[in-house]
Amino acid sequence: MRRHALLLAAALAVSGCSYKSIPDPSLSAQDAAWMAMIPDGETDPRFARYLTDDPTGQPPGTIVVETKERQLYYVLPDRKAVRYGVTVGDEAYGWSGTARVFRKAAWPDWNPPAEMVKRWPHVHPMKGGPANPLGARALYLADGDHDTLYRIHGTNEPERIGQAASSGCIRMRNIDVVDLYNRVGVDAKVIVR
Repeated sequence: MRRHALLLAAALAVSGCSYKSIPDPSLSAQDAAWMAMIPDGETDPRFARYLTDDPTGQPPGTIVVETKERQLYYVLPDRKAVRYGVTVGDEAYGWSGTARVFRKAAWPDWNPPAEMVKRWPHVHPMKGGPANPLGARALYLADGDHDTLYRIHGTNEPERIGQAASSGCIRMRNIDVVDLYNRVGVDAKVIVR
C-alpha cells in the first residue's frame, strides 16, 4: 500500500502538481502544541495539499469546492491554485451554492445548530481546542447577510478526508485549514458545486 501511495505521488508530481507538506511557519506556540495533540495520520496523496494549475476559471482569492472530487481550490494569481482534500456533506446533508466568508475564527467554539441537536441528542456546545469538531480554524459562510450555518473548518477526524461524511460543512485537515485561513480574507467568494 505504501508503495502504491509513493507511485501515485510521483505520478502527480510528473503531471504538473507539486506537493507542499511544509507546516505553516505562522503557527503560534499554542497552535503548534494543540495541533501536535491531534493525530493526523498519513495523508492519501490524492487529498494532500498541492500547488496546481487552476481548473476553476475563477478570479484570484476565490474558494471553489468540488464536492464530487472532494477537493477545495483556493485560486491564486497567474492561473494557479492551491488544492486541498476535504470531507463534504453526505447525501442527506450536502449543500451547494455561492456564499462569502463573513467571519474567520481560530480554535472556534462549537455551537451545534438546533437541527443537529435534534438529530443527535448527544452533541453539545464545546469550547475551542483539539477535541472540538471545528478543529483549528473556521471560515463562516453567508449568503448575502444571512448565515448559511455552513462552515469550512478543520477536523479532529483527518482519516475522513476524501469522504462524504459531514453534516454539510466542508472539513479540512487542521494544518490545511490553517494554511487556507492565512490566505483568505473576509468577503472572499466561495463556490460549492
